[in-house]
Amino acid sequence: MRVVVIGGTGNLGTNTLRSLAEDPAVTQLVGIARRRPRLEIGRTQWVRADITHSDLVPLLRGADAVVHLAWIFQPTHDPYTTWRTNVLGSARVFRAVAEAGVPALVYSSSVGAYSPGPKDRLVDEDWPTHGWPMAAYSREKSYVERMLDFFEEKYPQCRVVRMRPGFVFERRTATEQRRLFAGPLVPGRLVRPGIVPVVPDIPGLKMQMLHSPDAGRAFHQAVVRPVHGAFNLAAAPVIGADEVAAVFRARKVKVPARAVRTLLAAAWGLRLVPASPHLFDLAMRLPLMDVGRARQELGWTPEHTSVHALSEFLVGLRTGADEDTPALSKASSGPLRLREFRSGVGGTP
Repeated sequence: MRVVVIGGTGNLGTNTLRSLAEDPAVTQLVGIARRRPRLEIGRTQWVRADITHSDLVPLLRGADAVVHLAWIFQPTHDPYTTWRTNVLGSARVFRAVAEAGVPALVYSSSVGAYSPGPKDRLVDEDWPTHGWPMAAYSREKSYVERMLDFFEEKYPQCRVVRMRPGFVFERRTATEQRRLFAGPLVPGRLVRPGIVPVVPDIPGLKMQMLHSPDAGRAFHQAVVRPVHGAFNLAAAPVIGADEVAAVFRARKVKVPARAVRTLLAAAWGLRLVPASPHLFDLAMRLPLMDVGRARQELGWTPEHTSVHALSEFLVGLRTGADEDTPALSKASSGPLRLREFRSGVGGTP
């Protein structure tokens, strides 16, 4: 098999490529990214291209499957830029897949594509994917799902798989995720058990997480198995205040969601944090996913718990762990995180 992974240098991309590289049936891997990494992954050829303007068709011809992972979270104050890459760029990828005659397309959607849902029971892949329109991330993920509806109807000969993971963490991606969501003011070395005395207990805030290599294995199976449709991806347990308090060996303190949202909105407006308050609104509304279909049809079971993924991420945060790709490297922050400050905190796509 020849597999092309678009967005191969990020969190999901590096782990998907690593998993595919271990499969003897996958004889050639092409990793496409805006900037070429120094990282080497077995049998992977790196190609520089930008989904917003590069000619993708020649890069996809002859591929047995394309995995589309390219996505930007910033600049959070400029939704036109994220829309241009995430939505219009995805449209260009799908057109190129059709023109190149690729027989399989695996797309990374997200739990964020789902409409608001329950926190007291699990929903399957039939839950509506209309997103939360105030959050750019959710709005864009939802819109791309609609484009895939049209794509599947127009090109039934192409097998389409939509992966909907929860929050994906591991040690090597900690620097990137701190930069994307928390910003340069977070003292990573102090985020450790025994130092953080309390954690906020926000009523209704529950999330599902999984370990990045587990996510990579799931995408691998979606490539090589003759499956189609949507798959929820998450590990147990659901993460709430109890689980976070246990990781930090800290006590819980009840905090109203409105107070957290007000503080986050002020910090985002002052460009002290990159994550918008609308992302917090989304997290409060996300449904909890049933992953039974991934177990049954992908043969996928996560090897690590969500608590392990969170704990490993915190270790990476304390140690400044990274990966030798432009997306994941701590060099992207610069000395003393000056590049993050110069970008206006959250201003760099």
